[in-house]
Amino acid sequence: MIINKTHKERLTSQKKIILDYLKSTKTHPTAQEVYLAVKKILPQISRATVYRNLKMLSQKKEILEINSEVCHFDGDTSLHGHFVCQKCDKVFDINSLCRQCKAIKKNKIKIGKVQSCNIIFYGLCKKCQKK
Repeated sequence: MIINKTHKERLTSQKKIILDYLKSTKTHPTAQEVYLAVKKILPQISRATVYRNLKMLSQKKEILEINSEVCHFDGDTSLHGHFVCQKCDKVFDINSLCRQCKAIKKNKIKIGKVQSCNIIFYGLCKKCQKK
């Protein structure tokens, strides 16, 4: 069992596997997709355990929760935005646009210092536009 020193709580093997999976993927999986991926590594893990750990990791800001019709999760907690396709519900990172934002780039605005952001654009992805 690993102790997470920043949050003074146990980092169980289950939580570590969930976190490692999210940090290794760029697909922004749903809770169900996380459960199915983690279940391949830990066949005994329950859906409730995965969902509970996702909620806790999100609350602790160790992962991002992206809300669309279904919640998606992102292991990349750096300052960046997302694009959610309103047809296929896929989530894409938007890094270049957010890097140009002076408030994020300088990490401050007139009223205070930016510590995190949640910029979500909604529309149709290129693939869905062609359909």
